[in-house]
Amino acid sequence: MRSPETIVFDLGGVLIDWNPRYLYRKIFDTEEKVSWFLQHVCTPEWNEKQDGGRTFAEANRELITRFPEYAQAINAWYARWPETIGGPIQGTVNILSKLHQEKEHRLYALTNWSAETFPWAKDHFDFLGWFEGIVVSGDEKMLKPDVAFYQVLLSRYKVIPSKSLFIDDNILNVEGAKAAGMDAIHFTSHQQLKEDLRRKGVSV
Repeated sequence: MRSPETIVFDLGGVLIDWNPRYLYRKIFDTEEKVSWFLQHVCTPEWNEKQDGGRTFAEANRELITRFPEYAQAINAWYARWPETIGGPIQGTVNILSKLHQEKEHRLYALTNWSAETFPWAKDHFDFLGWFEGIVVSGDEKMLKPDVAFYQVLLSRYKVIPSKSLFIDDNILNVEGAKAAGMDAIHFTSHQQLKEDLRRKGVSV
């Protein structure tokens, strides 16, 4: 099999361990309270709007109006955002490191991430500097799996879809990449990723 010319990584859940539970386990005294808060107050749908470009100031105002009793916990999402980060997913970082060192593939990242919190990640994870380019949803005000978002990266960096490979832990985003003409891998672990890459002709 011909090895892809370009490999595009998702970040959260693939290279960086992000989970709001890390923060809210410090705020609430039971796992049940954490789960309820993340299912009913600071929900994935609420957070996705920040990934799509909404400011946290606007997001917090809207949510505190609905849940004033949780104002402190809502504000903590942004104020204490670094506490939602568990660290690098080292097994995947090791794969990226090898790809970076061998320089046989163009390396990019395409991420659903708030424009307000992404600068912290860039400052704290040196491996983000290994990419030739990173396209951030909060900057572009569009999200995976919208095909138009993938096309921003493809157009900006002159990536040929049929010669590219996309890696994401969200199956909907994998399907979005395929709709944009890219090959794609559904990430579940760094061990599985290594095997999938080898099957696609990528030496890791």
